[in-house]
Amino acid sequence: MIKIYGCPRTRSTRAVWAAEEVGIEYELIKLELMQGEHRSPEFLALNPGGKVPVLVDGDLVLSESGAIVTYLGALAPRSGLVPEGDRRRRALYDKWCFFVIGELEQPLWTLSKHSFALPREQRVEAVLDTARWEFSRAAEALSRELGDREYVTGDGFTMADILVAHTLAWAAAVKLGPEQDNLDRYAQRLLARPALARARAREDA
Repeated sequence: MIKIYGCPRTRSTRAVWAAEEVGIEYELIKLELMQGEHRSPEFLALNPGGKVPVLVDGDLVLSESGAIVTYLGALAPRSGLVPEGDRRRRALYDKWCFFVIGELEQPLWTLSKHSFALPREQRVEAVLDTARWEFSRAAEALSRELGDREYVTGDGFTMADILVAHTLAWAAAVKLGPEQDNLDRYAQRLLARPALARARAREDA
């Protein structure tokens, strides 16, 4: 059985949401980050970076939420959760996954690191306004490209939508919008998916 190591209400939710969309059996192993369980020797043997989520499937150990949701989607090839057989759509899928990890979420992670995640002596308050500005620019770029489409690849829900919608929810949690009406509609629609509700209930159990 697939195991997902994570902490509720973090990027781990992406992995659990993806597993629920696919409809597979999995074991969720919750780690208490505030108690340092992600720094235990056992977990560091899985991910030396000490970050969640981590997926274990047999002898495969996979970190990075974008890679994990893509792996899970590929377990159900007929679902279309990861585009296969259409190079154009797969290219768009990859583009949006990389955009989230490289552009949209990075300012939010900078805010988190310099607000509470880093040791106090490593925090730089001066970068916070810059991070907010960076996020607003990335969100505006997303808004313009998304337009009135329901999904980022244009023709159906994919795992890339999990990454985008989860990041927009993260932004809302730190009071950064989304300010654009189309992003707000997109986020509300995606965050209402039953699979996400099941994922949150699983995390909270």
